[in-house]
Order: sequence, then C-alpha cells, then structure tokens
Amino acid sequence: MGCYTLYRVEPICHENKLGQLKIHLNNIKSATNNFSEAYTISSWPYDYTLYRAELHYFDKEHLKGQSTVVLKRYPSGHDVYGEEEFFTEIEILTCVKHPNIVNLLGFCVEDSEMVLVTENISNGYLIDYLGNVNHMCILTWVKRLKICIDVAHALNYLHYQMEDQKIIINRHISSYSIGLDENWGAKIVDFWFSIFLPPNQEALFRNDVIGKKFYIDPQYGITGKLKRESDVYSFGVVLFEILCGRKAFDPIYMTENVRGLGPVARQSFRMGTLEGMIDPILKEETGENNFVLNKGPNKDSLHTFMKIAYQCVAETQDQRPTMKVVVKELEKALSFQLNSEVKSDYAEEKSHASVIETQVVELTNESKSMNMTDKSENFEIHNKENMLHDQTDETDDPAEPDCSGDMWVQESQTLRKAATRSWLNMLETSAQI
Repeated sequence: MGCYTLYRVEPICHENKLGQLKIHLNNIKSATNNFSEAYTISSWPYDYTLYRAELHYFDKEHLKGQSTVVLKRYPSGHDVYGEEEFFTEIEILTCVKHPNIVNLLGFCVEDSEMVLVTENISNGYLIDYLGNVNHMCILTWVKRLKICIDVAHALNYLHYQMEDQKIIINRHISSYSIGLDENWGAKIVDFWFSIFLPPNQEALFRNDVIGKKFYIDPQYGITGKLKRESDVYSFGVVLFEILCGRKAFDPIYMTENVRGLGPVARQSFRMGTLEGMIDPILKEETGENNFVLNKGPNKDSLHTFMKIAYQCVAETQDQRPTMKVVVKELEKALSFQLNSEVKSDYAEEKSHASVIETQVVELTNESKSMNMTDKSENFEIHNKENMLHDQTDETDDPAEPDCSGDMWVQESQTLRKAATRSWLNMLETSAQI
C-alpha cells in the first residue's frame, strides 16, 4: 500500500473500523475490467471518475456483502491536496449516519490509485436531469419537493443533529453532489470539500475558497467567512435549479449574470416575474395520478417553495434561514401540494359519480318508456290473437311473450342504488379527511 499523509481537523471517527473498509486494488480492477470505460458512469469536471460495478465489500458496520456499487476514482499521480480531499471524505463518511447521506462501503489506497466505494446510486445524479426534457418530465412536482426535503434533512443533520455536537459544513452542495436512489430518494454523495466547524464557533475564515462559483456563497467568496449559512446559499441555488429545470450555469442565466441562476432568480423574485422562469414541464403536468383538474403545481405550494428558495440565496449570511426553517417550509410546500391533489381526486371522482348517476337516471327513464311501449304492443298482439281465435274457433290461448322492459327496470334500479351507495361512501371518506 502506498504511503500517504492525512490532513484533518479532528481525529478520524470510528478509526477502528477503517481496517474493515480497505479493499484491494486487484479486486477493484477485476470488478471494473481494469477501469474500463464500459463501467464508467460519468467524468465530473473535478477530475475524478465514477464507475458502477459488482464488488465484495465490508461496510462500516463490519457487514460483508456483494452488490452493485459506485466507485469514485481520484486521478492518478495525486498531490497532497488531492490526498487531503480523499481522506476528508473517508473521515466524514465514517462519522455520519443518515438515510439521505451516501453510505461508505470501502476505500482503496494502493500504488498511485485512490478509490472510494459507496452504495449504488440507481437513478443517477440530479445534474444529469437538469436541462434534459426527457429526464425532467420524470420528475413531477411532488418528486422534486421530496428530493429537496431529503437533501434539506441531510444538511440539517450535518449542521445541528450529529453526535457529540459535531458540525459539518459541506462546502460543495450542488446538483453534482445529489444522487437519486431506486426510490427517487435523494442523498448527498460528495464530502471532499467538507470541514468540521469547531465547537462553540459560528464561523471559520478560510483562505481557500472552494466550490463551483455558481453555487458559492457570495459572502464566503469575497471575505472567506464560512458558516453553515454558506451551505444554505448553495442549497438555495439547487432549489431554483429544480424549480426551473435548468443548470445554474445555463447560458440563459449567464447572459444576465456571470454568477448564474442564483442572483438571476433572486432578482426575478423581487420583480414578481419568477413564475415565468418555472420549468414549462411543471406547468403542464396534471399530478402523479392524472386526476388534478388544474394544470401545474398548487399555488400555495409553489409560492411557499419560491419564498424559502429566495430567502436561502440572500446576499448576506445573516439574512438566510437555518436548515431547520428550510425543512419546515419545504414540508409545508409538499403538504399544500398533496392536499390539493387529494381534493382534486375527490372532485374528479365526484364528477365521475355524477355522470354515472345521470346515465342511470336516463337509462331508468328509457327503460320505463320501453316497458310502456312493450306493454302497449303486447296488448295489441293479444287483441289480434283473440280475434283470430274467434275466427278459427281454436281453444288454446297463445303464450304471452316475455316483457323485457321489466328486466331493464330492475337492472337500472340496481345500478342506481350502487351508484348512490358509491357516492355516499365518497362523501363519508371526504368528511373523514
């Protein structure tokens, strides 16, 4: 195994577990056919490459397994700075335990290779969806809200809920660092720029301003002052990406402001024109169950979302909300949307029931009319038969034909009762809601 220097703010958490997490390079090369491009997921703009393969591993709970995993390969010939980033990720991922943070399954430092092994991200990364109409149409408004809430919960955990009062500032929240699992749950997958905030300290002053400029907190970028609210700004940019369906650095925003979507969306919100920036796909959707009567997201849900996103990208750190507040507001936006869909579903079902009831009434009236006609016709036939009987002097009476109108009346009454019962049941269910 190659030598390395480890730079960190605190001792590695759960250091006794690291031995179980080590994976031999030969096993990784075998799983990826010597890092074949056929196993490549993507090459990020940060020089590391992602692969997907089947691999044996021990996770940080010492549980052995084999499954599809993601391998993050740092560039060969790494320098000291690259080593620091690599071991920062190991340090962070061995400390955290949250459903919306990717699980570390192992790592390899051998020869000139540095590889992290994490759980599989089945549905790719948020960045892959933005700007792609075919992909974005999969992400309904409800799915987008849930993705935002998942990431918000993860950030709130890092900022306020870790054991031993640890605080982690990610410094790299972006659509690149958000993965989507098989159930469309979102997970933060990158921690290589992360840093521990010392206890009883609200801020750090850093000379190394790190991150992609379109997501960087402007106050941190100018002064080097790093706070939890720096992550809040970055997350606010992601919120607007999800709302607008485009990357933060899309040329349409760059022409207005070199810092991209964040400042453009903030200005648009102030001018009251933000709704014009919303992803057109959202404006046309009819809900996940296609019963929503009014196209597009619920207005209360949309306005709640836009307001908290705007607050997140405030120019100064002190103006931004905490992640606790962000979680609360996003959950409120989701609640508005789900409630509106339930009401719309009920209205649609009630409309369907009304149509059925009208059809049953029409059928009943038609059946009654048919019954009267049949009886009149039967009476005339019976008279003619009697006349014929008198003329031929026959004694056997003809059999009276079946009156099908009576059958229709019975069936229509049964249908009407069933429709009425269904309608009453819906009313009772609605009252309970």
